[in-house]
Amino acid sequence: MKTIPAHRDAYGQQMWAFLNGGSPIEVVERDDGLVSAAHTNASYFADIRQWSPIERRAIRFARGRAALDVGCGAGRVALHLQSKGFRVTAIDNSPLVIKTARSRGVTHARLLPFENIGQLASGSVDTVVMFGNNFGLFGNRRRARTLLKQLHRITRDRAVLLAQSLNPHDTTEPAHLEYQRRNKRRGRMPGQIRIRIRFNQWIGPWFDYLLVSPEEMSAILDGTGWEVDRFLAESGPRFVAVVRRV
Repeated sequence: MKTIPAHRDAYGQQMWAFLNGGSPIEVVERDDGLVSAAHTNASYFADIRQWSPIERRAIRFARGRAALDVGCGAGRVALHLQSKGFRVTAIDNSPLVIKTARSRGVTHARLLPFENIGQLASGSVDTVVMFGNNFGLFGNRRRARTLLKQLHRITRDRAVLLAQSLNPHDTTEPAHLEYQRRNKRRGRMPGQIRIRIRFNQWIGPWFDYLLVSPEEMSAILDGTGWEVDRFLAESGPRFVAVVRRV
């Protein structure tokens, strides 16, 4: 997904509104017409005490001195790692999200779409963090494998990737199950969803977001220079994979 034009930056607008005292409601629209809403954006701004238990466990596996926060949002992960002495490059494709992260003290917040991570220097990163279900930013299986190989190039020996996802198969919701069946008929992965963000008068661009099971994640990683060390899970469909560079 490329840099979001300012007039379509619904995601950034809601972040900026929350930072400035508003109470924005994030609306997510799926391409089958399903609409969901989150009634607060507070989680994007939470310090580690308010993170989920699996995120608090997973961040302890961060290593080295240089980190990459993929899809940094308001900068919660970057700010925590900065406080621990990491030099963090925080990237996002939303101009207002980057402005929000910088306003909160993220030192190296950079407007950089995930698909352009090849622009980063080879062997420059020790830890890659993809919290907030941001394994989804890979979009689809083919793109995931391409970008994982690029992540391998920009990371150092013994690098770690902390990747959170949501198992799409852990549901009984009829609309989700029908969407997965439709995906299979179209040759897509079951959890490959096409969505856009809406906020007030702003409507973001459509993009693919990939939800996977632990088994599907392992299969995608195979042959990319990364392998799962362990999965951290709690009740419900969310999990974090601790992935090692090999």
